[in-house]
Amino acid sequence: MSPNSLQRYAWLSIATALATILLKGAAWWLTGSVGLLSDAIESLVNLAGALMALWMLTVAALPADQDHPHGHGKAEYFSSAFEGFLILLAAFSIGYAAVMRLLNPQPPAAVGIGLAVSVLASVINFATARTLMRVGRDHSSITLEADAQALDRPPS
Repeated sequence: MSPNSLQRYAWLSIATALATILLKGAAWWLTGSVGLLSDAIESLVNLAGALMALWMLTVAALPADQDHPHGHGKAEYFSSAFEGFLILLAAFSIGYAAVMRLLNPQPPAAVGIGLAVSVLASVINFATARTLMRVGRDHSSITLEADAQALDRPPS
């Protein structure tokens, strides 16, 4: 399978990230829970990572040229490094939100519905992560494997 055909899996990841942003954002809005806010922030990170994955898979699909006689496949490594950077950025954002909530505690509201919405988003993430990991391993795509690992992190 060429990097070009792997792009459809990056589109799947983008669609999943958008769906989970909406679902986890709604769960946070309903409950006011910092934990659910951190999940929504993580979904933003997943979206940025998926967009980077699509870009790098597009670059990797370019044919060899004078400057890249062996092709552009190594572009996929940039996506993997970018995912790591985004995870670090999300960790700092989540830490900041947690400290602010510690300084200004508020009880969560509508916990049941908020958690149900969050669980639905987690199931969607899990299914997409498994698909990306399988395809990434089958086709030696470090980009899809990194994107799968970003999606498959346990919730905060």
